[in-house]
Amino acid sequence: MPTPLRRPSRSRRVGAALVVALAAIALAGCSNDTPTPSPEPTASATPTVPPSFVPGGTAEQNKPWFDHVNQETLTANPVATSHEFVDGLAAGGFDKAAMEVTFDRTNVDLEADYIIVSVKIGEECLIGQRGPRGYTSEIVPPISTGTCLIGATQPITW
Repeated sequence: MPTPLRRPSRSRRVGAALVVALAAIALAGCSNDTPTPSPEPTASATPTVPPSFVPGGTAEQNKPWFDHVNQETLTANPVATSHEFVDGLAAGGFDKAAMEVTFDRTNVDLEADYIIVSVKIGEECLIGQRGPRGYTSEIVPPISTGTCLIGATQPITW
């Protein structure tokens, strides 16, 4: 007489069901429909062309050049002075008469933590700032006085 089949215990049935469920979940993501990742782009052999000044252009059009010139100034001198920023921007084609710049020294004759330079183009201001956290820039509308920077700025007489 054949031996009767024994039913597995409840805990074994639950365990087996759990193993089957986990296997199903693990295999659910495995299919041939998964897209093959595209290869990483390789570096181009053509050099990157730096931005250029757009005479008569908007602040938006000239911001890449403004940032490029200021970054070049900072590459030459990481603690560039107000004169260096203004001179760099003027050499880059920006109008000195449209610029404002903060002082290099505070009222109590300490080195300023931040140097801020601006160029007004139409009804917008390109503003660049060198500070302890590096360089940042933005385009903003002029303040109510029609200028770009708040507070005292130094005369650009050089």
